[in-house]
Amino acid sequence: MKKTSNVAELQAIARQVRREIIEMITHAKSGHPGGSLSATEIVVTLFFDVMNHDPQNPKWPDRDRFILSKGHAAPVLYSAMAECGYTPKDQLNTLRKLGSIYQGHPDVRFIPALEASTGSLGEGLSLGIGMSLAAKLDQRASRTYVILGDGEIQEGQIWEAAMFAGDKGVDNLVCIVDYNHIQLDGFVNDIMPLDPLPDKWRAFNWHVIDLDGHDIPALQAAFAEAKATKGKPTAIVAHTIKGKGVSFMENNPKFHGVAPTQEEMEKALVELA
Repeated sequence: MKKTSNVAELQAIARQVRREIIEMITHAKSGHPGGSLSATEIVVTLFFDVMNHDPQNPKWPDRDRFILSKGHAAPVLYSAMAECGYTPKDQLNTLRKLGSIYQGHPDVRFIPALEASTGSLGEGLSLGIGMSLAAKLDQRASRTYVILGDGEIQEGQIWEAAMFAGDKGVDNLVCIVDYNHIQLDGFVNDIMPLDPLPDKWRAFNWHVIDLDGHDIPALQAAFAEAKATKGKPTAIVAHTIKGKGVSFMENNPKFHGVAPTQEEMEKALVELA
């Protein structure tokens, strides 16, 4: 597919992706808008600029791999895949409907181009390590990108995986923490604080980049830095805003898992125009 490093073009794609997220979740009357909106620039930068992949040949052996470990944010992935040409755009609003390929969590039985079925939280980093090590064994240039939720990394398996990847120097692996500071039923700091988060990853022998997860140039630079880093996996701690782009959703725990009403959708789409 044609890639672009033009920031204005990527920002325009991000706005379109946000509109599709709002529309599909409203039509479904259920879903997770907050964490889909917070990860938008990360996903768009990866799919439209950074990753080597081919929608016409989704199982190309040398492709980069992408795993949305926080699978409940599936709408952002579905929108990006549809915009790339993997899946039909005209079916996005069948999200969560019986028989739709756009299930509530990514499912390879419905979308074979996915690398994994995800949403059982805590497992994506382990999957990514396996794919990264397989690429090394096969002497392929493939890289693996895994997006984790901040609430998700309270799971013990994440830190077992982090310990393993750091010890084995899995340097073709990049983990991005969508650090939006809100999880299922409240603020992360009220439930299980994570700070100092960058220091935790460093302690597991990861190269760490701390940035604004909505700043596309910063994300582009970080992914380039990760690629140039040898001997260590890279953890990108991306500070984001839950519900980014929609004023009444931003930093609002309600919209972790509540769909907008029709009226709220119309208001949001005006803001995202």
